Amino acid sequence: MYTDKELIEKCLENDPRAQEFLYKRFSRRMYGVCLRFARNTLEADDILQEGFIKVFTFLKDFRQDGSFEGWIRRTFVNTAINYYHSKENEWKETSIDKAESVQSVSEDALDIISAADLIEIIRELPEGYRLVFNLYVIEGYAHQEIAEMLRISESTSKSQLSRARMALQERLEKRKK
Repeated sequence: MYTDKELIEKCLENDPRAQEFLYKRFSRRMYGVCLRFARNTLEADDILQEGFIKVFTFLKDFRQDGSFEGWIRRTFVNTAINYYHSKENEWKETSIDKAESVQSVSEDALDIISAADLIEIIRELPEGYRLVFNLYVIEGYAHQEIAEMLRISESTSKSQLSRARMALQERLEKRKK
């Protein structure tokens, strides 16, 4: 119906049909991003709402240099990280001592699990593990970038990723049995 440029122009003119179109076009994919970062669906709903508020508020700042969807996705990732920072004092940190060594997952472990189950397993990870895992593995950020975003050291980012992978392997093995 709209090209990205037309959609942006119409949204900037506060055209409700264009705004609804933008929401419908991107809400499912961005909700997936929100679910990966959130601990539950209520948090994902909050992040989704806040993310779209930011998209519409800062749409005027999109320079159209790159992908519009990429810009929206980055907005949602940043919104999820900001949500984490606003809530981090409420959440307990996971002790490093709780991380246990696990055996590696057999190659067929992923064959028996659905994408929805995998998202649920990721959401069950402790906060720091989940954030670093999502940012590194799924969003493709480097440890240095993650460290800056989450206000942690680069070595903490690396250890959180390692522990996230071990925890995921353990959970996958348990589901396999």
